[in-house]
Amino acid sequence: MRARVIPSLFVAGAASFLGAGAIAPSAQAISITPTDDPNALINEILGPGISVTNITYTGASGASGLFTGGNSSGLGFDTGIILTNGLAADAVGPNGNGSTPEVAGSGNSSDEVASGASTDNGLAGDPDLDTLLPVAVTEDATVLQFDFESEGGDLFFNYVFGSEEYIDFEGSEFNDVFGFFLDGVNIALIPGTSTPVAINNVNSTTNSGQFNQNINPATVDLEYDGFTNTFTAQALGLSAGTHTLKLAIADASDSILDSGVFIETRSVTDDPPDVPEPATGLGLLTLGGLAAVALKRQTV
Repeated sequence: MRARVIPSLFVAGAASFLGAGAIAPSAQAISITPTDDPNALINEILGPGISVTNITYTGASGASGLFTGGNSSGLGFDTGIILTNGLAADAVGPNGNGSTPEVAGSGNSSDEVASGASTDNGLAGDPDLDTLLPVAVTEDATVLQFDFESEGGDLFFNYVFGSEEYIDFEGSEFNDVFGFFLDGVNIALIPGTSTPVAINNVNSTTNSGQFNQNINPATVDLEYDGFTNTFTAQALGLSAGTHTLKLAIADASDSILDSGVFIETRSVTDDPPDVPEPATGLGLLTLGGLAAVALKRQTV
């Protein structure tokens, strides 16, 4: 396994960050129940009026799960499912206190600063996710896939992407990525763009208005070092008939430092779901004119 040098970062305590005498709400940890039962995962996110068949799950047994308490943890919505490229349970906060202990100052990513989420599941990547990255090859993929019947119309769902790759490995080859492929086309896009959601495309310096750095335990109780606003993926103008939806997430270039995607309960629907404010974003894809999208990667 390749060793990664971790920059030594110091963040002032919560009191310094908030300012002397500031009063902030106390965040509470999200609750995650690991499961790799594809029916349980799909049933949690499907809205009314959508019937599915051919449900499959590929990934480690602990890489996915159901969650509650998202609102109190600062996620942006309260319940749903989580898919990760590591262990779902490690997404529980607070940041720096995950179930995978690491040693500060070692200079290796397996001993990242404080206690992070970093699990090598020893699994292959995903070829569809590989197409979203120009160079990097994915590893440790988790994939949930199903077919659904449509009478024609639209498709929507809400999600948040978070990662331990933030902030240290932004702009690097460790460009963890996820995709929601509708009939082979990725509809998980940065709002207002045709760009896939990945570490290098939404972070503290790129599309930073859509990103949240996890440095304040008073308001956010998640393990991941950063996470996006709530995005709504949507596809307009579905034809009548059977369609395939594939939800996939993976590491890039190595198999450590976890990333996860949270998908809101019953938000996979043919009606636009409510999106919480202010952490919102809208990624729009019109199915009348699809084009392959290449992700430009920055390297260090």
